[in-house]
Amino acid sequence: MVACDFFTVESVFLRRYYALFFIAHASRRVWFAGCTSNPNGGWGTQQARNLGLDFSGQGVRFLIRDRDSKYSRPFDEVFRSEGIRIVKTPVRSPKAKTLVSHCTSWG
Repeated sequence: MVACDFFTVESVFLRRYYALFFIAHASRRVWFAGCTSNPNGGWGTQQARNLGLDFSGQGVRFLIRDRDSKYSRPFDEVFRSEGIRIVKTPVRSPKAKTLVSHCTSWG
């Protein structure tokens, strides 16, 4: 089971960068997918392609993500094509990723 999210970094020159990362819940292994100043759907889909084969080879079955508009339909399709199920957290519930990870590990 893997979760993904974005975090922001402010540069010295007051530019904002968005970093996409993935974390495996069982091992706490972190994959840094990339960093950009404009995280659009095409960029996110390319990052998913870069990691999709790696995840399927490791037996990842679930990807937990929030409902951010930065995640596009093609982003999800990359993982679905590798047999990975997308689990979206409920709307406006920042602590739900932990809850969802516990629930999906039960069944």
